[in-house]
Amino acid sequence: METVRVGLLGLGIVGSQVAERLECQRELVTERTGGPVELARVLVRDAAKQRTYLPSGAQLTTDASEILEDPGIGVVIELMGGMEPARTYIERAIDAGKPVVTANKEVMAHHGPELLQLAKRRGVDVYFEAAVGGGIPLISTFKIDLLANHISRIQAVINGTTNFIIDRMARDGAAFDDALAEAQRLGFAEADPTYDVEGWDAAFKLTIMSTIAFHGRIDPDAVYREGIRGLDPVDFRYAADMGYAIRLLAYARDHGDEVELRVHPALIPQSHLLAAVHDAYNAVVIEGDLVGTVLLYGQGAGGRPTASAVVGDVIDLVLSMRKGVDNRISVDVTRPRRVRPIDEVRTAAYLRLHVADRSGVLAEVAKILGDLGISISAVLQKQLIVEHAAAELVILTHPAREGDLRTARERLTALETVYGIPAFLRALIPEEAM
Repeated sequence: METVRVGLLGLGIVGSQVAERLECQRELVTERTGGPVELARVLVRDAAKQRTYLPSGAQLTTDASEILEDPGIGVVIELMGGMEPARTYIERAIDAGKPVVTANKEVMAHHGPELLQLAKRRGVDVYFEAAVGGGIPLISTFKIDLLANHISRIQAVINGTTNFIIDRMARDGAAFDDALAEAQRLGFAEADPTYDVEGWDAAFKLTIMSTIAFHGRIDPDAVYREGIRGLDPVDFRYAADMGYAIRLLAYARDHGDEVELRVHPALIPQSHLLAAVHDAYNAVVIEGDLVGTVLLYGQGAGGRPTASAVVGDVIDLVLSMRKGVDNRISVDVTRPRRVRPIDEVRTAAYLRLHVADRSGVLAEVAKILGDLGISISAVLQKQLIVEHAAAELVILTHPAREGDLRTARERLTALETVYGIPAFLRALIPEEAM
């Protein structure tokens, strides 16, 4: 059986794990692909750099052309991260007739549809399981296992860094900065955590999942996104008092003529499957018309889980190549899907207000909400010790139009009896959560 030679772009945390698995578990890979697979060449920025794993049989290079233009290399793995030059390298590999395995969520969210179309024209495949769920098999689930279903909704905790931070805030009452520092010490957060804590990572992953699940191209820039920097430990306590947990929720729903996609902190009923996701774990709840509700849970990030998905894709890809099968499951992503503007989305809301501690204030607040057609589901009132006599008023609404909720927030802020609204979060109420 002819050896399939592999070129690897990137030798960071995930790349090192992939290289080690391909070299040190060569017998396993050979057995499962029906023939030998050789890691032939690896692209790095600095060939002299000390690394956690240095490939023994592969040549290091700082020139991508030595991989992309080598006719002897049959598969390219892209693990560089970032938009460029990764996107260009993937495109060049496809143009050269080389199938690609990538874990690049940013590239696949923005350019996945055209790369998949290019691959279809060239008669090769692009595998990207690791771009979304790390070790959780999400892409294959949508492309294969749930292909007979109409997917109506996706609800997910899909970023391990933010979930670890939120879990520490909820369980230990830690402030955001302290929880972030712990996540960085333990290796769950980068030195610059912006990509995770501002929700970009989750938004890209949601875009990729939804593009496949809803069978159409989705613009990632149209996905509404909020991060977790504004969360306060007190909101976790009040949410728990009302029977809720707080998570960074990635939410997608098919409304037929348009799709709803949003990433933001949200109150989730404690009975919800996602409320039980702790530490740096991820989970995705999928609703299909035939299968009902499906939960996928596991380690969504990190070197080993992501390497598991990458090497799994390589094995699947090489096995298909040896059987002479290309583009074995074509994903139709040519039809643009319109994303519903956030102001038109209906959602419940959690508001924490600092108000004057006197009679009539709740009636004023309720009137503003009522004038906009927003009804109140629950109210908590706590005494505050501040420079002026004030109370902390917590309100949970029934679902309402987001635009009306924003207007209510502006009108409430303008009241003389309202000193501030330090928290405004969305919520899934029990009857709509599952």
